[in-house]
Amino acid sequence: MATTQATTASAGATLTTAPGGPDTGGAEREFGVKARSQRQQIVRRFLRNKVGMTGLIIFVLMLVFGFIGPLVYGVHYADQNVNAQSVGPGVAGYPLGSDEIGRDELAGLMQGVQRSLFIVLLYVVIALPLGLLVGALAGYFGRWIDSVLMRIVDLILTVPLLVVLLVVSSNFPSSRTPLGVGIILGLFGWLDLARIVRSQFLSLREKEYVEAAHSLGASNSRIIFKHLIPNALGSLIVWTTLAAATAIILEASLTYLGFGVNGAGQTSLGRLVSDGVQAASTRPWLFYFPGITLLIIVLSINLIGDGIRDAFDPSNRRVRA
Repeated sequence: MATTQATTASAGATLTTAPGGPDTGGAEREFGVKARSQRQQIVRRFLRNKVGMTGLIIFVLMLVFGFIGPLVYGVHYADQNVNAQSVGPGVAGYPLGSDEIGRDELAGLMQGVQRSLFIVLLYVVIALPLGLLVGALAGYFGRWIDSVLMRIVDLILTVPLLVVLLVVSSNFPSSRTPLGVGIILGLFGWLDLARIVRSQFLSLREKEYVEAAHSLGASNSRIIFKHLIPNALGSLIVWTTLAAATAIILEASLTYLGFGVNGAGQTSLGRLVSDGVQAASTRPWLFYFPGITLLIIVLSINLIGDGIRDAFDPSNRRVRA
């Protein structure tokens, strides 16, 4: 009996060490895979999303073009050359041509990208906290707080946003700079976000973990910042990307109507499109190059938003996490 057990043990040991035998270490590795956190799964899904990554690459290239390009190109948009007025692309050392007063169009595009993205940054920095605050208060506390805040939001939403921006810009002419336009857009661009956050909080406040936090004595501020906002983060990020694209379009619309970026030395993509539209038939490069650049930025931001939305969607199975 003892001999049989020893033989069996010896055979088992031989099997585990023999070449081509079963790999018990591989089995341990197979069943010992480290679980990924939710954040890691979201990042992995986004990195595997071709649409989102395409938009991100394009957007990064536009950032490089706008902020690093001027350092490499070494030409300032404010410089004027009276001997090279309205020259076409590729003529007299102007890759994208020049305008009617001899300013380099390529340098103008670089500066326009800078200013437009600066406006977008201001818009998001101002609108995101305002919308998050109003929506969180209305959705979490409800009752009369919800009624008052949402009636204010509904009242403002009855007037088209572009009309409100036109009225404010016309009454404050000194605000027609990238800084002023960004602040104006941010102060009136948080309304949709407030309604999104409110709807998210109305659902999240009924979850079991919120009731558990209440029973453990957690304060309202801790519940909002530690539990509710992180779980609404997907909607916030998606809104940010879509709002960024909206801000660029609104800025271009305001400038085209004469109430946006204006003044000597001030420019943006919207301003370049507005200045070039009158010359589209005779000097098309002044209109089409800024317009195409504007469309590329808006498209890239929308693609990033689509990729982030798919990454945060737990039901998305197109990319294995």
